[in-house]
Amino acid sequence: MAFSEDNLNTSAEQYEIKDSQDIQQYKNVVLGKNPVIEDFVLLGLVPRTKKVYRLVIGDDAFVRSHSVIYGGSKIGNNFQTGHGVLIRENNTIGNNVSVGSHTVIEVENQIGSNVRIHSNCFIPEFVFIEDDVWIGPSVTVLNVLHPPCPRFKDCAKHVRIKRNAKIGGNVTIGPRVTIGSNSLIGMGSVVTADIPDNVLAYGNPARVIKSIFELECDVGYFQIPYEWEEKDR
Repeated sequence: MAFSEDNLNTSAEQYEIKDSQDIQQYKNVVLGKNPVIEDFVLLGLVPRTKKVYRLVIGDDAFVRSHSVIYGGSKIGNNFQTGHGVLIRENNTIGNNVSVGSHTVIEVENQIGSNVRIHSNCFIPEFVFIEDDVWIGPSVTVLNVLHPPCPRFKDCAKHVRIKRNAKIGGNVTIGPRVTIGSNSLIGMGSVVTADIPDNVLAYGNPARVIKSIFELECDVGYFQIPYEWEEKDR
């Protein structure tokens, strides 16, 4: 991460509280510079195992009201949440990540930098989300083929969303699926098999429709969609 733990805040008195004292921060929490923590936020919650893990959040965090972030995660700079977000323990989250209202992120996920996860999403255990991924609202990721399998941890570590992929709203992503780099998954799709790089896919089950380089901007603002990404690189 791009921040140092040498100057991290460890007291709730050292950061901005939005007109309230209704914030609970456990001693296992370290915060970077300039965080804003809103009402009824819970930071560093200890799980049922009673194992106390440190929660580290980088500079310029903005955690909105009623959000809960368990101990054990390491989160980069410029992190922000919507309202009522739940993030469980032992996640690794990069810089410039936004998590929308009422989204749930379960344990032991790896989320890269510059990732946008919209509201009402569910991310289960052991998911890999690479840099620059965009996830629309109400996306559900599933990781167990035969729930409730007692050995699900042995086979659940296979869902991967690769760099710069875009996932439309209300998409369901099934177990053991990889979504390729730069690919676009159309809204409402059910993804049950791997999707290659650089394609548009949609449907139930989702299937490849065309290359993303064949897409057109219907309103004429751009020659092709996502050409602005080339300018940003």
